[in-house]
Amino acid sequence: MKAKKVIALVMCAAMVAGMSASSVMAADMPEQFKDLKANEAYDFPMMVKSFQSTYWDAAQEGMKKAADELGVTYKAQGPNSESDIADQVNMLNNAINKNPDGIALAACDQNSVLDSLQSALDKKIPVVCFDSGVPDAPEGSVYATVVTDNEQAGGIAAEHIYEAIKDRIGNGQVRVGEVNQDATSANISERGMGFINKFIELAKADGKTVAVVGNDFYVNQVKDNGDQASADVVLEVAVPAQTTVELCSTEAQAILSQENCIAIFGSNQTAAEGVLAANANLNVLGSDAGAGDVIGVGFDAGSIIKAAVQDGTFIGAVTQSPLMMGYYAIYALTAAANGAELEDVPTAGYWYDSTNMDDEDISPNLYD
Repeated sequence: MKAKKVIALVMCAAMVAGMSASSVMAADMPEQFKDLKANEAYDFPMMVKSFQSTYWDAAQEGMKKAADELGVTYKAQGPNSESDIADQVNMLNNAINKNPDGIALAACDQNSVLDSLQSALDKKIPVVCFDSGVPDAPEGSVYATVVTDNEQAGGIAAEHIYEAIKDRIGNGQVRVGEVNQDATSANISERGMGFINKFIELAKADGKTVAVVGNDFYVNQVKDNGDQASADVVLEVAVPAQTTVELCSTEAQAILSQENCIAIFGSNQTAAEGVLAANANLNVLGSDAGAGDVIGVGFDAGSIIKAAVQDGTFIGAVTQSPLMMGYYAIYALTAAANGAELEDVPTAGYWYDSTNMDDEDISPNLYD
């Protein structure tokens, strides 16, 4: 079965801790999952990218809630880090060889799993992708994708950074940094390009020019890239050799150390924590652009990022809902195992800052 694309975003943030299943269904449950019951006591392997960040702990909370509601079981597994692509592929292949009722996959590298997905298709094992899609998956192998609208989410970060720094653009060349933990996973690359494209759009609307430099993967996707020598803004994109906070910090420090740097974006929890680690050495981030502070924006949550938002080191961040991704992935797998035809479930990104972190539609997404 080929997944159909849902046009509207699922506004899933209303699910708060302790809310009953019936309340979730009434408020935000996609129509395809309402009144869903498991035909059998299914068991699903859930392939996460790693257990490196608390993001995946939050996703497992959602899995557990859905599994309890539906009477199914699951086992979350993943490599040590999101750079351990071969390890994840081996885990995926081992799971496929056991002929499970279905598999959820958050692919570290969207191209590394294509052969595995073909094997799952040949064995008629339903696969649901979550957190990251696999755009080139064999036809019919992926039954549905549960994923943040990453272009939209990256665009939110660009809008807030641009609003904070726009008055500093035009009086000599300035630099804006973007640290992406990789250039291989669909969610990170889409989010990174969402930021870049929205920033360029906003700058052009104000008559400013932007040149994107740095990592070739991102630079090569930019349409009508500006001239670095004459651009009002140089948007520098950095990708570490491996997806660790330490290496993201090294990349961030190289950008923040440049005198004309006025803003930086860390596009997931690992990258954002890397930006903050770099700032611990440089102490340049703050919330007053007019006073010369470098404006920082993060992505995802975790105690380190939330503390930086609360104290003004970051002006804010964009959060996903990993809890609901895990939750809907279990629902989608159960429906697929029942034999249902599925639609994709895109979820929204949300801006948070020190003024709205405790709001009931934001706080459930701000995992520790």
